[in-house]
Amino acid sequence: MSYVYAFSHKHRRPPMEYKDLLGGKGANLAEMTSVLKLPVPPGFTISTDACRAYMHGGWPKSLDAEIATQVAKLEATMKRNLGDADDPLLVSVRSGAKFSMPGMMDTVLNLGLNDKSVKGLARVTSDERFAYDSYRRFIAMYGRIVLNVSGEPFEHELEAAKKSAGVKTDAEIPAAALKALCQSYKAIVKEATGKAFPQDPVKQLRGAVEAVFTSWNGARAIAYRVRERISHELGTAVNVQVMVFGNRDQNSGTGVGFTRNAATGENKPYGDFLINAQGEDVVAGIRNTEDLDHMKGHFPVLHAELMTIFERLERHYTDMCDTEFTIEQGKLWMLQTRVGKRTGAAALKMAVDMTKGTGKGDQRWKISRTEAITRVAAEHLDQVLHPQFAHKGKALAKGLAASPGAAVGRVYFTADDAVKADERGEKVILVRSETSPEDVHGMMISQGILTARGGLVSHAAVVARGWGTPAIVGADAIKIDGKKFTVGAVVVKEGDVISLDGTTGEVIVGAMELAAAEPPAEFNTILEWADVVRKGKLGVRANADTGEDATNARNLGAEGIGLCRTEHMFLAADRLPVVREMILADTPEEELAALADLGRVQQIDFEEILLAMDGLPVTVRLLDPPLHEFLPSVEELRIKAATTGLNKREKAELKAAEEWAEHNPMIGTRGVRLGVVKPGLYAMQVRALMAA
Repeated sequence: MSYVYAFSHKHRRPPMEYKDLLGGKGANLAEMTSVLKLPVPPGFTISTDACRAYMHGGWPKSLDAEIATQVAKLEATMKRNLGDADDPLLVSVRSGAKFSMPGMMDTVLNLGLNDKSVKGLARVTSDERFAYDSYRRFIAMYGRIVLNVSGEPFEHELEAAKKSAGVKTDAEIPAAALKALCQSYKAIVKEATGKAFPQDPVKQLRGAVEAVFTSWNGARAIAYRVRERISHELGTAVNVQVMVFGNRDQNSGTGVGFTRNAATGENKPYGDFLINAQGEDVVAGIRNTEDLDHMKGHFPVLHAELMTIFERLERHYTDMCDTEFTIEQGKLWMLQTRVGKRTGAAALKMAVDMTKGTGKGDQRWKISRTEAITRVAAEHLDQVLHPQFAHKGKALAKGLAASPGAAVGRVYFTADDAVKADERGEKVILVRSETSPEDVHGMMISQGILTARGGLVSHAAVVARGWGTPAIVGADAIKIDGKKFTVGAVVVKEGDVISLDGTTGEVIVGAMELAAAEPPAEFNTILEWADVVRKGKLGVRANADTGEDATNARNLGAEGIGLCRTEHMFLAADRLPVVREMILADTPEEELAALADLGRVQQIDFEEILLAMDGLPVTVRLLDPPLHEFLPSVEELRIKAATTGLNKREKAELKAAEEWAEHNPMIGTRGVRLGVVKPGLYAMQVRALMAA
């Protein structure tokens, strides 16, 4: 069995069909290299087979030899040797699972640098500053990812170096300061691990590959797979690729671009770009970026070349593509492409637009209506039905509208604090300087995400769009200090309520009123096309428990109600006291009186639902849950009894709650068993339904 494949390897089928083996990134790199002939730095992919073998039995015996063979081929192609002291070949090591998991696994850049090769790099490039900038990045990245050293000491030393040099950005740190920073970083590694920073490039490569394999089962990767329903058994591939340097000089840069707008679906490329930087600077959000359009002013010829490549990628994949690219001393290199994640509104617009045709002349292409339907997931439809703000509020600050929608919640400044607040039942807005993959558990439960730094393709923006979570990034007026942020004289503390408009990028103090959403026109178009495809094969009914729900369902095309849960009616604020009267009744007469009151309102509920459905079928489920769910919490009543005491009514409620409490509510006195114990309950519901 082979575990390693060059990007240029001749597969029996197009490489993009080998995502199970090569992972999404590896398959697309091979596709760009061998099929599209795009400018891709050479490299090789260590397959998902190798990762699974590693997870189940350790490092495969043949893997070292296969990696060495591929490294030798790279060295021959590039006429440089890995880690050479005179003219070093440097590589990146990146993860690449079958399904895109942005930022959830690990990447190592500039591998092959050591105390000797950094001097060779400085000599051959005649740029000492560039060489030591690359080395300090490698030490920090390798230290964090491979050696499990905390990132905080590295950040502290970097900030101290900028302060000492009197500069604001990483790109302004002089060569002498970067040299000193490399020494400081190595000292951090030595103190944390008890060992010197590894100098052997072969051992560096083995360590990086193992770290990527291991990151498949990291906490953030597992959490993301659970959220996205991705199998834990797939494993990740590892891509080893010759480094090209966006941080080489002012004639270099790096960026992330989408062939269409992933937030709105507009047929216009967009993304972020940085001069004299490496790719991690863009996606990590540590620097506020320039819009991709601004690249035209710096590199007009390369911008035009990139736009041509965008058109070719869309035509080839017949979908919106997400790309990473680097410019090294005036030459454009493509580092990655994949079908991009998008919001619900964008998914709808792209799907409909692509059926109309894109491109010019013989390069024109389009998709079928059936294909368009498959491009829209149920989650996309759900997103565009989420409420929006009822009116415009006064903005405290404004950032980049990274993921549309309205969010209202309490401010928390760490992922852990956000999760704790969510467990208390609070609605949460996660506020960070920038997010990282370590924040994913807090991002998952947040109503919205706000960052002070970062661009439209930063980690926060990409993940939020994929989940349909409203997000604002790069709101640089916000100054975060511990558990508060300020905008001018206004202070917003942990637990304060703010509202985010992810469509306009506005941050508003307080809770804005929400109103029903107005889905885009493409929403109805896609549903109408789906109706044509399913006609005679599949019926669609809704879950609805009120007349309003039934009306909405009918308006959205439901052909009936598949489940009407009557307990939801009983939980309404004006019904719950009557339900409790029935439960607490001391005599049959009191119980009948309470049931009669319930019967009257239940009949009204049924009438509203049946009128809305206008003859379409309605399936009603009689009361199902156990009765303790309609009573106050036993724990809360016991606490009150032990502190302030209970009144007569509360004592009765506590007694009933204890009597009806279920150790296992799924198999207790519920459903038909409840109907046997309290036959008057079902008789009342059936009478109300028949009368309606």
